Amino acid sequence: MNVNRTTIFRLRQRLHETDTVSDRPRSGRPRCTTQRQDRNLVRNHINNRFFSASASSRHARERNNQRISANTVRRRLSCSGIRARRPYIGPILTQRHRHQRTLWAQEHAA
Repeated sequence: MNVNRTTIFRLRQRLHETDTVSDRPRSGRPRCTTQRQDRNLVRNHINNRFFSASASSRHARERNNQRISANTVRRRLSCSGIRARRPYIGPILTQRHRHQRTLWAQEHAA
């Protein structure tokens, strides 16, 4: 199995004690948002692309009377695959522009 002997021993011991080999629950800080609130955050940001994380945390505070930090909002959005992007600033090149630039580069190639 390409695993250490002690790993197999511990798994076997855990199986005898708990009838399962899955991880035991660990202590830790509880989440400040529920899954429903997380879905609402994501939905709000999908519907309004320019909604900032700090504005979203203020909105949640007003609506639910619950303090959610902007960093928490960013983490929840990041987990769902939504990340901050800056819009592209520059000339928009059409297919004709690209073709013309390619021709110019070929003419001036040394």
